[in-house]
Amino acid sequence: IGIVFQFPESQLFEETVEKDLCFGPINFGFSEEAAKKSARKALRMVGLSEDFLSRSPFTLSGGEMRKVSIAGVLAFCPAILVLDEPTVGLDPKSQKEMMDLFWRLHKEENMTIVLVTHQMDDVAMYANQVIVMANGQVIQQGTPVEIFSNESLIHATRLQLPKVTQLQKDIEQL
Repeated sequence: IGIVFQFPESQLFEETVEKDLCFGPINFGFSEEAAKKSARKALRMVGLSEDFLSRSPFTLSGGEMRKVSIAGVLAFCPAILVLDEPTVGLDPKSQKEMMDLFWRLHKEENMTIVLVTHQMDDVAMYANQVIVMANGQVIQQGTPVEIFSNESLIHATRLQLPKVTQLQKDIEQL
């Protein structure tokens, strides 16, 4: 299981991006050469060039740190990827690229993706199962259509509808 924390700075600790990306693979038994190869591949997957390998993770922008922290987990090839608000701090283009990457990993690599988010547009677009929680308790579970069409749930939890669903409701009320 690979976990990406909400705050990437709490996940980065080595003096270079390369060392940070190799930490997980080496601790999971990869050889140094295999770890470096996996680190380069993971860096490319998140849209960063190999120029970042020699940089300190602490000199990166917030969005770059987020991408490096995601790459650090992807580098050891987990079967399950848990992401806590993975697109916070990314520009809209990078947000879409990251979500598309997670979707591809799920579809092409059969990786289980657990996404913790308040971004209901992402839930509607990418999720096939949704669990609504409040105060540490499961309130409801179902498909995005089941969740977002449950008006009493939406009202009781103050869950924000995805923009397209809200637009449809607004048009229906005209």
